Amino acid sequence: MDLPRSPSFRLDGKRALVTGGTRGIGLGAAVALAAAGAEVTIVSRTASDVAAAVDALRAAGHKANGATLDVTDTAAITALIDATPPFDILVNSAGGARHSGFFEITAANYQAVLDLNLKSALFVSQAVAAKLVAAGKPGSIIHISSQMGHVGGPRRAVYSASKFAVEGLSKAMAIELGAHGIRVNTICPTFIETEMTAATLSEPEFRSWVLSKIKLGRLGRVEDIMGPVVFLASDAAGMITGSSLMVDGGWTAE
Repeated sequence: MDLPRSPSFRLDGKRALVTGGTRGIGLGAAVALAAAGAEVTIVSRTASDVAAAVDALRAAGHKANGATLDVTDTAAITALIDATPPFDILVNSAGGARHSGFFEITAANYQAVLDLNLKSALFVSQAVAAKLVAAGKPGSIIHISSQMGHVGGPRRAVYSASKFAVEGLSKAMAIELGAHGIRVNTICPTFIETEMTAATLSEPEFRSWVLSKIKLGRLGRVEDIMGPVVFLASDAAGMITGSSLMVDGGWTAE
């Protein structure tokens, strides 16, 4: 009997681009991809953070490069991608939030969040996908979305709107790019303990509410995202596109 062969989770010989890759979920994604064999390029706005992350990855024996730029600067990101060989893997992890009550939302905060969470994901993906198509290569594009791209939450109208938009973008991209062998998916975390979420999660009432919604009874960790990133980047996810991988501890199971 001929047994089926399990697809590889290895990424040797692949090139990966990770936006927002110097801390939190983005750094976790970069480490996971590098540990699986990919050559990783980290992009972030702060030169010292990029240098520190690249140095740490290289010290751990991984292949890593870095570039300092603002991912909302479409011309800058396009120039970077045009000047390099195609990236087989893209993780759009750059993102942010400016939480407030609905009546306190300002036009400036709305624009800042949509530019970072949606505009950058769209145009970085466009540049990476165009390079892959020109080279006749397949690829995997992974958007770091959120459980708030599937449900709402208090003081999160703009953030949730941006992530619902990312979910729609991902599905539309999957339809158009499938013919080129480019897969597009989202990872949707619950609240992950990072530098960015520390202040919010330090509020006892809010933290209690969050934990009451997570069926596994604990907050997420960066390590919880690393396996899903490698899976969606690898041949093991070869027939998965246009999907959302929930890493929410059961929050959206209701």
